[in-house]
Amino acid sequence: MRLLEAVASHAGGAPAKQLAREAGLPLPTAYHLLRTLAHEGYLRREKGVFVVGEAAERLASNGAKEKRRTMIGDVMEHWRDVIGVPTYFAVYREGEVQVEAVADSHGARAVEEWADFRQTAHAHAIGQCLLSQLDEDARRDHLARHRVQSITPYTVRDERVLLRRLAAVPRMQPVVERQEYALGHVCAAIPITAGSTAATIAISLPVHRAGRLLPAARQLQTEVGRKLGTLAFSISL
Repeated sequence: MRLLEAVASHAGGAPAKQLAREAGLPLPTAYHLLRTLAHEGYLRREKGVFVVGEAAERLASNGAKEKRRTMIGDVMEHWRDVIGVPTYFAVYREGEVQVEAVADSHGARAVEEWADFRQTAHAHAIGQCLLSQLDEDARRDHLARHRVQSITPYTVRDERVLLRRLAAVPRMQPVVERQEYALGHVCAAIPITAGSTAATIAISLPVHRAGRLLPAARQLQTEVGRKLGTLAFSISL
């Protein structure tokens, strides 16, 4: 690990003798470990120096992703407790809807994903909110891959109607969906701006509590404004 840290501290790489000295290791031991690390893909040897390899880069990337999930999960749980509703966090990456965190409790159950969220973005508030943040070409590309289809009797069935609805969504306003994805549930999603990444935080309620949906969404929007910096940093990791 000390050798990996020493290599990572040199953007252009470093020779074995320098790395051994910085890691506090005898040169023969350093040579043996460096060769092992290179064989396993954690380092590469280029023009007499060692540089970070693909395996170490993947390890760092996975660590960043785990840190993001933990940070976002903590924020979702905080808002679940403050507002008293299930909370969801999702992003649009590489042409797909990705739900990255869900926080619910015994008294506030999340909507069950009974139909793949990635394929049914047209039917739920999370997907509609994310699609509304894309340009028209990106929306059409998504819907060409994931066709509009009936999920419940309330689901929009016509792609043209959906595109008009998405284009008419007021900027930075909650997107509301009522039983379009799951019967017995209403949902609202808040758009999040973090660079070029489309993101959203959503809440859901049973339909008999639909009157609380918009007040809860407004409260969430206020809370999001207070923690926007933390969220933007987490999304960018």
